[in-house]
Amino acid sequence: MAVRLLLISDTHIPGRARELPPAVRRAADAADLIVHAGDWVRESVLEDLQGHGEVLGVWGNNDGDDLRARLPEIARRTIEGVRVAVIHETGDARSRERRMAAAFPDTDVLMFGHSHIPWDTTTPSGLRLLNPGSPTDRRRQPRHTYLTLVIDDGAVRDVDLIAL
Repeated sequence: MAVRLLLISDTHIPGRARELPPAVRRAADAADLIVHAGDWVRESVLEDLQGHGEVLGVWGNNDGDDLRARLPEIARRTIEGVRVAVIHETGDARSRERRMAAAFPDTDVLMFGHSHIPWDTTTPSGLRLLNPGSPTDRRRQPRHTYLTLVIDDGAVRDVDLIAL
């Protein structure tokens, strides 16, 4: 059965926005699983997203003790045969693929945040790396962004970067 995912990160609420954009809330309602790769900043963002569906999330470097008590540093789940891991920070982009392939050898897709820069690459070993950017803090990017994707029958399909 196909599983529709919403992938967001680095919401930084209330520092960068007062609340999640309406488009993100609509995407959360349409998703079977909401994935947040850290830097929520306020626990209320987690609770807001839980009101829209099931959430798989991790804490980021800007998250306090309240979120760290509720969320892991690394989350793992197998979805329709695809081994997924979520982490906030992966370090320098120049050697990211090599380091993450070594750190996550039993993972098919690694979802991450921190940089606010959308990323979609596949390592030589087959590990897919996805970063949705940020729906609330675009930094040096032209638009705020998030990702949607479908996992079905052991494959990742329909990865779409959505610009707000």
